[in-house]
Amino acid sequence: MKNCLLFVLLAMTLLPSCRKNDVSTVRQEPRIETGDLLFVGIPMNYGEEDMAQAIADATSDGGDINFIHTAILEVDETGKEWVIDATIAYGVDRHPLDTLLSQFTLHRGGARATFEVMRLADNRDAKQYVEQAKGMLGEEYDLHFLPSNGKHYCTELVYDLYVKPDGSHHFDCVPMNFKNAEGEMPAYWTRLFGQLGMDVPQGEPGTNPQQMHSAPNLVHVMYLDRQ
Repeated sequence: MKNCLLFVLLAMTLLPSCRKNDVSTVRQEPRIETGDLLFVGIPMNYGEEDMAQAIADATSDGGDINFIHTAILEVDETGKEWVIDATIAYGVDRHPLDTLLSQFTLHRGGARATFEVMRLADNRDAKQYVEQAKGMLGEEYDLHFLPSNGKHYCTELVYDLYVKPDGSHHFDCVPMNFKNAEGEMPAYWTRLFGQLGMDVPQGEPGTNPQQMHSAPNLVHVMYLDRQ
């Protein structure tokens, strides 16, 4: 009888420990968090003459995917997912994530866009960056691709908002390049900046999605497939 009682007491002592170990080994599914960044990519040499392809031609690193747009992600108190980004169509705007995913479609040869969620390795201030982004809603898109002109293109918005407490930026600013891999200036850029009455701002300080995507302080979270 004493042996049976001892066995029961021993089992009761070990049981909570086993349950704790079981819980600790459950893997968490990746999920979007406020302040994450969404990078939109198109296949190499997609081939349409528009800004997306012109950006891809100028910033490609030779990989299979050219990232041509960056958006800031937000998850509200109800769990709904939003993006804040800068586009030609809407300027700086906030809209549901699913709206962006459904509107960003490719039309040639069954090609599909790539949507990759990335996160700052140190994202303690991510919510603050999103709140600051909301203060910029309604700004015009920066067609001139120039710094500090009161307008923003997609990665310029991220660059200006994602600033550390010491005033330094999370992302690098580099000389902008609009030429393709052959060193030629695509007709799209010559035409666009000609209509704006200015030279192509080749070499001006700036950012681009491909360069930002490769930042060493970003970690991959997940790919989205909701098309």
